[in-house]
Amino acid sequence: MENLFGTDGIRGVANTYPMDIETAATLGKAVAGYFGKSSGNSARHIVIGQDTRLSGDMLAQAVAAGACAAGVDVWMLGVLPTPGIAYMTAATQAVAGIVISASHNPYEDNGIKLFDKDGYKLPDPIETQIEAYLKGELPITLAPSKDIGRLKNVEDANDQYVKFLLRSIIRPPGSKLTIVLDCANGATFKVAPELFHRLGNKVFTLSCNPNGRNINADCGSQHPQHLAQAVLEHQADLGLAFDGDGDRLIAVDEKGRILSGDQIVAILAKALKQMGRLKNNTVVSTVMSNLGLRTALQQMGIQHISTQVGDRHVMQAMLEKDAVLGGEDSGHIILRNVHTTGDGLLAALGLIESLTASTQPVSVLAKVMTVFPQVLINVEVKEKPGLENLPTIVNVIRQAEERLGGQGRVLVRYSGTQNICRVMVEGPTQDITDSLCEEIASEVRNKLS
Repeated sequence: MENLFGTDGIRGVANTYPMDIETAATLGKAVAGYFGKSSGNSARHIVIGQDTRLSGDMLAQAVAAGACAAGVDVWMLGVLPTPGIAYMTAATQAVAGIVISASHNPYEDNGIKLFDKDGYKLPDPIETQIEAYLKGELPITLAPSKDIGRLKNVEDANDQYVKFLLRSIIRPPGSKLTIVLDCANGATFKVAPELFHRLGNKVFTLSCNPNGRNINADCGSQHPQHLAQAVLEHQADLGLAFDGDGDRLIAVDEKGRILSGDQIVAILAKALKQMGRLKNNTVVSTVMSNLGLRTALQQMGIQHISTQVGDRHVMQAMLEKDAVLGGEDSGHIILRNVHTTGDGLLAALGLIESLTASTQPVSVLAKVMTVFPQVLINVEVKEKPGLENLPTIVNVIRQAEERLGGQGRVLVRYSGTQNICRVMVEGPTQDITDSLCEEIASEVRNKLS
């Protein structure tokens, strides 16, 4: 049977396996059983939060029912960004935290992500054990009638999370900014405007009216072109785009130019180093990061560590190297001196701190990194056989690498959450990069679509 946990939790189409209420209830039982028994915490509750998609209520209630059946209380946080749920897990001394969200996916999908009692994403061995419960390989014990768990609604979770973010600011902005926010009709639609209003900024908002079906729909970090236009229209200092669950950030400078996660990491790295806060002079990113980030870090004399894709792998390397800054080009950015997971709002505060400390506009700060031409093509596939066992694909990749001659790179990998093969090429010019990426993607389509 195929593994249920991918790069970031379990995902699928809502109301079909594994995103159905039966599996969600079983997961609630498994999480409550595993963490309730392994924790010495006398509170014995878990927290559950969600984004704004239509199926969120259904799945959150199903998970909660399962957890209660296993004898653990459930605190319902309502709509809250994923990093806010991680914070509330630790802050309320829960035995675990559960997120009902499919992040940047369309509303038809949903997913489940898990945090341990300290607010960290789970390592592979624990996910494997929980998956064994889901597959019926390990028995689940239900609570006797007298020990069934209870539900509690936490009404002020958003406010607690905003206060946490405000406490993280070391150097409050001296001048007020004009900021445009794109909240992707997702989990940040309340907390993001509240946060930046509390800092005294002039705030304009986009995509802050969720209806259950419009999350990530032509908006947010996946589609920042509307934000770029709004920044120019409002003559704003900065634009900030989040994804549906609020753990990604993509920015727009005052000239309407879109900045990737890698560019934001480069800006933060320089600022933290100048302020003496870049612990161990180290930054962590993934194999998907643009070559320009590695070059920029090298020029700044900063050590760079590369990991496999997934912000939990970035966090693991940060813990091992005792680094405080890491991230992905997609906009997952971790500030480990403050939080246990990637946080779009926290990264935005870091960017604003860098901006106000330097007194230079974002467009100037972004010059710290030159972006190499990069093309990413997502190819839908029917199955995911080992790419190394497909000679024609191996050959076209080898030929592309030979043509790049050390002036770029090729990365072909399957998505951990969707039936997609990602073909990424970086090269010396846009034309060469476009051509090589399409050649590889075409061969992948021929063999796997």
